[in-house]
Amino acid sequence: MNPHIEPQHALSPKELDAIEVHLYEHNSQATGRHDGQGLGFVIHDDLGRMIGVAAGYTWAGISELRQMWVDERYRRRGYARALLNAFVAEARNRGVHRIWVSSYDFQAPEMYEKAGFKRMAELKDWPEGHINVVLCKILADRDE
Repeated sequence: MNPHIEPQHALSPKELDAIEVHLYEHNSQATGRHDGQGLGFVIHDDLGRMIGVAAGYTWAGISELRQMWVDERYRRRGYARALLNAFVAEARNRGVHRIWVSSYDFQAPEMYEKAGFKRMAELKDWPEGHINVVLCKILADRDE
């Protein structure tokens, strides 16, 4: 076999899903943990349009909040906090002990901190002139 590397800068959702499956299979085999599940919540407006989402996964007692978004017209109404609270509650129900999220300084690291997340790392100039903040929340049995 003579492998050929070619540029492919716009992988399709199907290709990205296949990569995720391969990575999950490898990680599960290495750890013996096969409990991975998607975790997400969506808010729709009265017309059924998506106006907010929190999406990630749970696996092996951990969770990552990968995407959090609220349409600009609906911000500052508590929707992001409601989505975050739902995400944390469901992660807790699944036995998760830690949730992590990455948020740029121009996004919402302060919102996560108000919800009990602690800064674990700050990647300066990521992108240039900004900071990528990595936060983690330790889940205890009695608090959010």
